[in-house]
Amino acid sequence: MKITRHPLNPIVVPGEYEWRKATVFNPAVIIDEGKFYMIERTAGSLTPCKNYLGLLESEDGVHFTHVVDQPVLTPDELGFPYGSVQDPRVVKIDGTFYMNYALRPCAMSYYPTNTGVPERSIPTYPDGWGEDPGHWLTRSSIVKSDNLIDWEFVADTTELDINDRDNILFPEKINGRYVLLRRPEEYIGEAYGTEKAAMWITSSDDLINWDEPKLLAKAENMAWESRKIGGSTPPVKTDKGWLVLYHGVDENIVYRVGALLLDLDNPEKIIARTHNFIMEPETYYEKFGYQIPNVVFPTGNVVKDGLLYIYYGVTDTAIALATVPLDELVEYVLNEPK
Repeated sequence: MKITRHPLNPIVVPGEYEWRKATVFNPAVIIDEGKFYMIERTAGSLTPCKNYLGLLESEDGVHFTHVVDQPVLTPDELGFPYGSVQDPRVVKIDGTFYMNYALRPCAMSYYPTNTGVPERSIPTYPDGWGEDPGHWLTRSSIVKSDNLIDWEFVADTTELDINDRDNILFPEKINGRYVLLRRPEEYIGEAYGTEKAAMWITSSDDLINWDEPKLLAKAENMAWESRKIGGSTPPVKTDKGWLVLYHGVDENIVYRVGALLLDLDNPEKIIARTHNFIMEPETYYEKFGYQIPNVVFPTGNVVKDGLLYIYYGVTDTAIALATVPLDELVEYVLNEPK
């Protein structure tokens, strides 16, 4: 499977403003009225690594500039002055933008080693922040907007006593209901049908009250996804099914990318799934950075003129772009060489 990295990679890098001078990564991207919009995850420091979300725009999907010079969503706005808001995914349904995000009530400090997961420490915060064990769990939620700048809280999409990331809305209702992917890390063991963190799916009438999630996909004992898997990008509707990119993590904490096709009318049904990864760290910027080495982590994808634009974080340091003809990728998922 030939996926083409853009020659200007990484296309978005840290700098310019204090709130993004340390790192930018894991963006949400959407096309609206012919223009590309990117919501970037940023940090002004790694100690602590308090994350914000900023908004950029582009005519060509490659050269991005900021729409405003301040973050469009901060943990402070959400009631967590020492927290960290992370990993946005954005869709537009019935004229309204909805954004999934993950939030840790208190931000940790990271000390990069460039040889694996950074060393971490827990900062001391005032007023009792950080004393509750739940302050160090990651919850997931939804906000909505009419303009991508002003956001209104909608609901938490997960229980607050577990770690739950990679919550991703489908870009349209299916059979009249909203559909959501999840990755609850504590849902493991015999009772859950998986021994590693996996992808789950749920639905709702109102974005607030969600059905009990069902196991969608789990690690299939392949080395590249032996540690855990999770959803990566919002599903893309094709005539063959919903295309979903997902990430797999191996025992050495290397992040790679696979793909699923889900039934258009019943997305709980997997039509096809890649056995092998379709992307892995290859270039210098994907292997070495400020934080975790060997990471390609897609969180945004859009389609223009039949081409799938894949936006991905690299080493928790910068943002890169890769492209592939959508039809070619779908056919590959359906007919992957064994």
